[in-house]
Amino acid sequence: MNLMVTGANGFIGRNLSQTLAQRQDTIVLIDVDTPDEVLHSAALQADFVFHLAGVNRPLEESEYMAGNVGFTERLLALLETGKKPPVLLSSSTQAVMDNPYGISKRAAEEAVLAYAKRSGASVYRYRLPNAFGKWSRPNYNSAVATFCHHIARGMPITVDDPARKITLVYIDDIVSEFLRALEGEPTWGADGFCRVAPQYDTTLGDIVALLYRFRDSRSTLMIPDQADGFTRKLFATYQSFLPEDGFAYQPVSHQDERGSFTELLRMGSFGQVSVNIAKPAICKGDHWHHSKHEKFIVVSGEGLIRLRSPFSPQIHHYPVNGAHLTVVDIPPGYTHNIENTGETDLVTIMWASEAFDPQRPDTYRLPVVTTSEEGKG
Repeated sequence: MNLMVTGANGFIGRNLSQTLAQRQDTIVLIDVDTPDEVLHSAALQADFVFHLAGVNRPLEESEYMAGNVGFTERLLALLETGKKPPVLLSSSTQAVMDNPYGISKRAAEEAVLAYAKRSGASVYRYRLPNAFGKWSRPNYNSAVATFCHHIARGMPITVDDPARKITLVYIDDIVSEFLRALEGEPTWGADGFCRVAPQYDTTLGDIVALLYRFRDSRSTLMIPDQADGFTRKLFATYQSFLPEDGFAYQPVSHQDERGSFTELLRMGSFGQVSVNIAKPAICKGDHWHHSKHEKFIVVSGEGLIRLRSPFSPQIHHYPVNGAHLTVVDIPPGYTHNIENTGETDLVTIMWASEAFDPQRPDTYRLPVVTTSEEGKG
Protein backbone atom coordinates (compact mmCIF):
# COMPACT_ATOMS: atom_id res chain seq x y z
CA MET A 1 0.00 0.00 0.00
CA ASN A 2 0.97 3.60 -0.53
CA LEU A 3 0.49 5.37 2.78
CA MET A 4 0.61 9.11 3.31
CA VAL A 5 1.12 10.80 6.69
CA THR A 6 0.65 14.55 7.06
CA GLY A 7 2.04 16.25 10.14
CA ALA A 8 4.73 13.57 10.15
CA ASN A 9 7.11 15.54 12.37
CA GLY A 10 4.52 16.13 15.07
CA PHE A 11 4.09 14.11 18.25
CA ILE A 12 1.53 11.65 16.87
CA GLY A 13 3.12 11.68 13.42
CA ARG A 14 6.51 10.58 14.68
CA ASN A 15 5.12 7.72 16.72
CA LEU A 16 2.83 6.55 13.92
CA SER A 17 5.52 6.84 11.24
CA GLN A 18 8.01 4.77 13.24
CA THR A 19 5.40 2.03 13.64
CA LEU A 20 4.38 2.13 9.98
CA ALA A 21 8.04 1.80 9.02
CA GLN A 22 7.91 -1.78 10.32
CA ARG A 23 5.35 -2.66 7.65
CA GLN A 24 5.95 -3.60 4.02
CA ASP A 25 4.35 -0.43 2.67
CA THR A 26 5.48 2.66 0.83
CA ILE A 27 5.19 5.61 3.21
CA VAL A 28 5.40 9.27 2.25
CA LEU A 29 5.85 11.65 5.16
CA ILE A 30 4.45 15.13 4.67
CA ASP A 31 5.17 18.14 6.85
CA VAL A 32 5.16 21.91 6.62
CA ASP A 33 8.43 22.06 4.67
CA THR A 34 7.55 19.32 2.16
CA PRO A 35 7.83 20.57 -1.47
CA ASP A 36 4.51 20.90 -3.33
CA GLU A 37 5.56 18.41 -5.99
CA VAL A 38 6.10 15.73 -3.34
CA LEU A 39 2.69 16.48 -1.81
CA HIS A 40 0.97 16.31 -5.20
CA SER A 41 2.66 13.05 -6.21
CA ALA A 42 1.91 11.40 -2.86
CA ALA A 43 -1.74 12.48 -2.99
CA LEU A 44 -2.18 10.97 -6.47
CA GLN A 45 -0.69 7.63 -5.42
CA ALA A 46 -2.07 7.33 -1.89
CA ASP A 47 -4.11 4.28 -0.91
CA PHE A 48 -4.69 5.57 2.63
CA VAL A 49 -4.07 8.96 4.25
CA PHE A 50 -3.34 9.72 7.88
CA HIS A 51 -4.14 13.42 8.09
CA LEU A 52 -2.49 14.55 11.32
CA ALA A 53 -1.32 18.02 10.27
CA GLY A 54 -2.77 21.01 12.03
CA VAL A 55 -2.11 24.33 13.69
CA ASN A 56 -2.62 24.82 17.42
CA ARG A 57 -0.14 27.53 18.43
CA PRO A 58 -0.17 30.13 15.65
CA LEU A 59 1.31 33.60 15.76
CA GLU A 60 -1.82 35.01 14.14
CA GLU A 61 -5.38 33.85 14.78
CA SER A 62 -6.04 33.62 11.05
CA GLU A 63 -3.53 30.75 10.84
CA TYR A 64 -6.06 28.44 12.50
CA MET A 65 -8.30 28.49 9.46
CA ALA A 66 -5.45 28.46 6.97
CA GLY A 67 -3.66 25.54 8.60
CA ASN A 68 -6.56 23.44 9.82
CA VAL A 69 -9.16 24.07 7.12
CA GLY A 70 -7.35 25.51 4.12
CA PHE A 71 -4.71 22.79 3.98
CA THR A 72 -7.30 20.06 4.62
CA GLU A 73 -9.46 21.25 1.71
CA ARG A 74 -6.42 21.49 -0.53
CA LEU A 75 -5.32 17.97 0.40
CA LEU A 76 -8.78 16.52 -0.19
CA ALA A 77 -9.02 18.15 -3.59
CA LEU A 78 -5.73 16.53 -4.58
CA LEU A 79 -6.91 13.14 -3.32
CA GLU A 80 -10.04 13.37 -5.46
CA THR A 81 -7.86 13.58 -8.58
CA GLY A 82 -6.16 10.33 -7.56
CA LYS A 83 -7.45 7.10 -6.04
CA LYS A 84 -9.91 8.78 -3.65
CA PRO A 85 -8.40 6.91 -0.69
CA PRO A 86 -9.76 6.56 2.83
CA VAL A 87 -8.77 9.44 5.10
CA LEU A 88 -8.16 9.36 8.83
CA LEU A 89 -8.42 12.78 10.47
CA SER A 90 -6.84 13.55 13.82
CA SER A 91 -9.12 16.19 15.30
CA SER A 92 -9.59 17.40 18.88
CA THR A 93 -12.21 17.32 21.62
CA GLN A 94 -12.00 21.12 21.40
CA ALA A 95 -13.88 20.91 18.12
CA VAL A 96 -17.10 21.33 20.13
CA MET A 97 -15.93 24.73 21.42
CA ASP A 98 -16.59 28.09 19.81
CA ASN A 99 -13.06 29.41 20.11
CA PRO A 100 -10.94 29.98 16.98
CA TYR A 101 -9.12 26.67 17.34
CA GLY A 102 -12.28 24.67 17.96
CA ILE A 103 -14.08 26.31 15.04
CA SER A 104 -11.21 25.50 12.69
CA LYS A 105 -11.03 21.86 13.80
CA ARG A 106 -14.78 21.45 13.39
CA ALA A 107 -14.59 22.92 9.90
CA ALA A 108 -11.83 20.43 9.01
CA GLU A 109 -14.07 17.59 10.23
CA GLU A 110 -16.89 18.85 8.01
CA ALA A 111 -14.56 19.10 5.02
CA VAL A 112 -13.53 15.46 5.45
CA LEU A 113 -17.14 14.37 5.78
CA ALA A 114 -18.01 16.25 2.58
CA TYR A 115 -15.11 14.50 0.81
CA ALA A 116 -16.59 11.14 1.85
CA LYS A 117 -19.98 12.06 0.42
CA ARG A 118 -18.51 13.27 -2.87
CA SER A 119 -16.03 10.46 -3.42
CA GLY A 120 -17.58 7.51 -1.62
CA ALA A 121 -14.34 7.04 0.31
CA SER A 122 -14.31 5.88 3.91
CA VAL A 123 -13.29 8.52 6.45
CA TYR A 124 -12.39 8.11 10.09
CA ARG A 125 -12.62 11.20 12.28
CA TYR A 126 -11.05 11.10 15.75
CA ARG A 127 -11.65 13.78 18.36
CA LEU A 128 -8.65 13.14 20.56
CA PRO A 129 -8.33 14.39 24.14
CA ASN A 130 -4.92 15.32 25.56
CA ALA A 131 -2.33 12.85 24.29
CA PHE A 132 0.80 11.84 26.19
CA GLY A 133 3.81 9.64 25.58
CA LYS A 134 7.37 9.64 24.26
CA TRP A 135 8.50 12.29 21.76
CA SER A 136 5.88 14.80 22.91
CA ARG A 137 7.03 18.38 23.06
CA PRO A 138 7.49 20.19 26.37
CA ASN A 139 6.65 23.87 26.78
CA TYR A 140 4.27 23.63 23.84
CA ASN A 141 0.77 22.24 24.23
CA SER A 142 1.25 19.24 26.54
CA ALA A 143 1.21 19.76 30.29
CA VAL A 144 2.36 16.18 30.81
CA ALA A 145 5.38 16.66 28.55
CA THR A 146 6.28 19.92 30.30
CA PHE A 147 5.96 18.39 33.77
CA CYS A 148 8.01 15.32 32.79
CA HIS A 149 10.76 17.40 31.22
CA HIS A 150 11.07 19.82 34.13
CA ILE A 151 10.81 17.30 36.98
CA ALA A 152 13.35 14.97 35.37
CA ARG A 153 15.81 17.89 35.33
CA GLY A 154 15.10 19.25 38.79
CA MET A 155 13.41 22.33 37.35
CA PRO A 156 10.42 23.99 39.05
CA ILE A 157 6.90 23.56 37.69
CA THR A 158 3.76 25.62 38.15
CA VAL A 159 0.35 24.08 38.79
CA ASP A 160 -2.25 26.82 39.14
CA ASP A 161 -5.13 24.44 39.89
CA PRO A 162 -4.14 20.94 41.09
CA ALA A 163 -7.82 19.91 41.10
CA ARG A 164 -8.24 20.69 37.42
CA LYS A 165 -9.59 17.61 35.64
CA ILE A 166 -7.93 16.33 32.49
CA THR A 167 -8.67 13.45 30.14
CA LEU A 168 -5.65 11.72 28.66
CA VAL A 169 -5.00 9.10 26.00
CA TYR A 170 -1.68 7.31 25.52
CA ILE A 171 0.23 7.53 22.27
CA ASP A 172 0.61 3.76 21.80
CA ASP A 173 -3.16 3.37 22.16
CA ILE A 174 -3.66 6.06 19.53
CA VAL A 175 -1.29 4.34 17.12
CA SER A 176 -2.91 0.95 17.71
CA GLU A 177 -6.34 2.39 16.98
CA PHE A 178 -5.10 4.15 13.85
CA LEU A 179 -3.73 0.84 12.58
CA ARG A 180 -7.15 -0.72 13.12
CA ALA A 181 -8.63 2.04 11.00
CA LEU A 182 -6.03 1.30 8.32
CA GLU A 183 -7.39 -2.25 8.23
CA GLY A 184 -10.96 -0.93 8.00
CA GLU A 185 -11.82 -1.87 11.57
CA PRO A 186 -11.92 1.37 13.59
CA THR A 187 -13.67 1.76 16.92
CA TRP A 188 -16.86 3.65 16.13
CA GLY A 189 -18.77 5.82 18.56
CA ALA A 190 -22.51 6.43 18.46
CA ASP A 191 -21.91 10.02 17.32
CA GLY A 192 -20.27 9.01 14.03
CA PHE A 193 -16.76 9.71 15.29
CA CYS A 194 -14.13 7.09 15.96
CA ARG A 195 -12.63 6.64 19.41
CA VAL A 196 -9.37 5.69 21.05
CA ALA A 197 -9.54 3.64 24.22
CA PRO A 198 -8.75 3.57 27.04
CA GLN A 199 -9.01 7.17 28.14
CA TYR A 200 -7.90 8.25 31.59
CA ASP A 201 -9.66 10.86 33.71
CA THR A 202 -7.37 12.37 36.33
CA THR A 203 -6.26 15.73 37.76
CA LEU A 204 -3.14 17.81 37.31
CA GLY A 205 -2.34 17.36 40.98
CA ASP A 206 -2.48 13.58 40.75
CA ILE A 207 -0.26 13.60 37.66
CA VAL A 208 2.36 15.75 39.36
CA ALA A 209 2.31 13.59 42.52
CA LEU A 210 2.99 10.49 40.42
CA LEU A 211 5.80 12.18 38.51
CA TYR A 212 7.57 13.15 41.73
CA ARG A 213 7.25 9.53 42.90
CA PHE A 214 8.86 8.43 39.64
CA ARG A 215 11.70 10.90 40.15
CA ASP A 216 12.27 9.70 43.71
CA SER A 217 12.24 6.01 42.71
CA ARG A 218 16.00 6.11 42.17
CA SER A 219 16.46 6.68 45.89
CA THR A 220 13.41 4.86 47.28
CA LEU A 221 13.93 1.98 44.81
CA MET A 222 10.15 1.68 44.62
CA ILE A 223 8.98 0.71 41.15
CA PRO A 224 5.46 2.04 40.41
CA ASP A 225 2.56 -0.37 40.15
CA GLN A 226 2.78 -1.69 36.59
CA ALA A 227 -0.63 -3.37 36.94
CA ASP A 228 -2.27 0.05 36.77
CA GLY A 229 -2.45 0.99 33.09
CA PHE A 230 -2.25 4.74 33.53
CA THR A 231 0.62 4.58 36.04
CA ARG A 232 2.57 2.24 33.74
CA LYS A 233 2.12 4.50 30.72
CA LEU A 234 2.88 7.70 32.61
CA PHE A 235 6.03 6.11 34.06
CA ALA A 236 7.16 5.15 30.54
CA THR A 237 6.51 8.71 29.42
CA TYR A 238 8.51 10.14 32.33
CA GLN A 239 11.42 7.80 31.59
CA SER A 240 11.46 9.00 27.97
CA PHE A 241 12.17 12.52 29.24
CA LEU A 242 15.25 11.64 31.29
CA PRO A 243 18.16 13.89 30.30
CA GLU A 244 20.60 12.05 28.06
CA ASP A 245 23.48 12.69 30.46
CA GLY A 246 21.42 11.28 33.32
CA PHE A 247 20.48 7.75 32.26
CA ALA A 248 22.99 6.18 34.66
CA TYR A 249 23.08 6.53 38.45
CA GLN A 250 24.83 4.88 41.39
CA PRO A 251 22.66 2.85 43.78
CA VAL A 252 23.49 2.63 47.48
CA SER A 253 25.86 -0.30 47.98
CA HIS A 254 26.79 -1.82 51.35
CA GLN A 255 30.41 -2.96 51.14
CA ASP A 256 32.92 -4.60 53.47
CA GLU A 257 35.87 -6.98 53.20
CA ARG A 258 33.52 -9.85 52.28
CA GLY A 259 32.07 -8.10 49.20
CA SER A 260 28.92 -6.04 48.78
CA PHE A 261 25.14 -6.11 48.87
CA THR A 262 23.09 -3.70 46.76
CA GLU A 263 19.33 -3.31 46.59
CA LEU A 264 18.24 -2.64 42.99
CA LEU A 265 14.44 -2.54 43.00
CA ARG A 266 11.57 -2.56 45.44
CA MET A 267 8.34 -3.65 43.82
CA GLY A 268 5.72 -3.30 46.53
CA SER A 269 3.74 -6.52 46.83
CA PHE A 270 6.10 -8.13 44.29
CA GLY A 271 9.12 -7.99 46.58
CA GLN A 272 12.67 -6.85 46.07
CA VAL A 273 15.60 -7.48 43.71
CA SER A 274 19.19 -7.19 44.92
CA VAL A 275 22.69 -8.08 43.76
CA ASN A 276 25.13 -9.78 46.12
CA ILE A 277 28.89 -9.98 45.51
CA ALA A 278 31.03 -12.32 47.58
CA LYS A 279 34.84 -12.41 47.50
CA PRO A 280 36.66 -15.76 47.03
CA ALA A 281 36.31 -18.13 50.03
CA ILE A 282 33.62 -15.94 51.58
CA CYS A 283 30.37 -17.51 52.83
CA LYS A 284 27.30 -15.34 53.35
CA GLY A 285 23.93 -16.06 54.88
CA ASP A 286 23.41 -18.63 57.63
CA HIS A 287 19.91 -17.46 58.43
CA TRP A 288 16.29 -18.39 57.79
CA HIS A 289 12.91 -16.63 57.37
CA HIS A 290 9.41 -17.36 58.66
CA SER A 291 7.51 -16.11 55.60
CA LYS A 292 9.97 -14.46 53.25
CA HIS A 293 11.15 -16.67 50.41
CA GLU A 294 13.83 -15.99 47.83
CA LYS A 295 15.29 -16.97 44.47
CA PHE A 296 19.06 -16.93 43.88
CA ILE A 297 20.74 -16.98 40.48
CA VAL A 298 24.51 -16.78 40.12
CA VAL A 299 25.47 -14.82 37.01
CA SER A 300 29.27 -14.80 37.45
CA GLY A 301 31.77 -16.92 39.34
CA GLU A 302 31.41 -20.27 41.07
CA GLY A 303 29.68 -21.03 44.32
CA LEU A 304 27.79 -23.44 46.52
CA ILE A 305 24.34 -22.84 47.96
CA ARG A 306 23.43 -24.88 51.03
CA LEU A 307 20.04 -25.31 52.70
CA ARG A 308 18.97 -27.16 55.85
CA SER A 309 15.79 -27.54 57.86
CA PRO A 310 16.25 -26.51 61.51
CA PHE A 311 14.84 -29.94 62.41
CA SER A 312 17.23 -32.02 60.35
CA PRO A 313 21.01 -32.46 60.09
CA GLN A 314 20.71 -33.10 56.35
CA ILE A 315 22.23 -30.37 54.18
CA HIS A 316 21.15 -29.88 50.56
CA HIS A 317 23.95 -28.70 48.26
CA TYR A 318 23.54 -26.81 44.99
CA PRO A 319 26.74 -26.03 43.05
CA VAL A 320 26.14 -22.90 40.91
CA ASN A 321 28.13 -20.90 38.39
CA GLY A 322 27.68 -18.14 35.87
CA ALA A 323 28.37 -20.45 32.91
CA HIS A 324 25.25 -22.54 33.54
CA LEU A 325 22.54 -20.32 34.95
CA THR A 326 20.44 -22.04 37.59
CA VAL A 327 17.70 -20.57 39.77
CA VAL A 328 17.66 -21.91 43.32
CA ASP A 329 14.53 -21.44 45.42
CA ILE A 330 15.07 -20.61 49.08
CA PRO A 331 11.85 -21.67 50.85
CA PRO A 332 10.69 -20.24 54.17
CA GLY A 333 11.91 -22.22 57.19
CA TYR A 334 15.22 -23.33 55.67
CA THR A 335 18.46 -21.86 56.92
CA HIS A 336 20.73 -21.17 53.97
CA ASN A 337 24.05 -19.76 52.88
CA ILE A 338 26.04 -19.17 49.72
CA GLU A 339 29.80 -19.67 49.51
CA ASN A 340 32.22 -18.46 46.86
CA THR A 341 34.16 -21.59 45.87
CA GLY A 342 35.92 -19.99 42.90
CA GLU A 343 38.84 -17.64 42.37
CA THR A 344 36.84 -14.61 41.21
CA ASP A 345 33.98 -12.59 42.65
CA LEU A 346 30.71 -14.49 42.98
CA VAL A 347 27.85 -12.35 41.66
CA THR A 348 24.32 -13.39 42.62
CA ILE A 349 21.01 -11.81 41.67
CA MET A 350 18.53 -12.26 44.50
CA TRP A 351 14.76 -11.86 44.50
CA ALA A 352 12.94 -11.75 47.83
CA SER A 353 9.17 -11.93 48.22
CA GLU A 354 9.27 -8.99 50.62
CA ALA A 355 11.39 -5.87 50.67
CA PHE A 356 13.63 -5.72 53.74
CA ASP A 357 12.01 -3.92 56.65
CA PRO A 358 14.36 -3.18 59.58
CA GLN A 359 11.32 -3.00 61.89
CA ARG A 360 10.30 -6.49 60.83
CA PRO A 361 13.34 -8.17 59.32
CA ASP A 362 12.03 -11.78 59.46
CA THR A 363 15.66 -12.94 59.50
CA TYR A 364 16.98 -15.38 62.11
CA ARG A 365 20.58 -16.49 62.53
CA LEU A 366 21.23 -20.24 62.31
CA PRO A 367 24.35 -21.89 60.85
CA VAL A 368 23.71 -24.31 58.04
CA VAL A 369 26.75 -26.40 58.92
CA THR A 370 26.65 -27.48 62.58
CA THR A 371 29.23 -30.28 62.64
CA SER A 372 32.40 -31.21 60.82
CA GLU A 373 30.30 -33.70 58.92
CA GLU A 374 27.97 -31.66 56.69
CA GLY A 375 25.63 -34.50 55.85
CA LYS A 376 24.54 -35.53 52.47
CA GLY A 377 21.59 -34.44 50.32
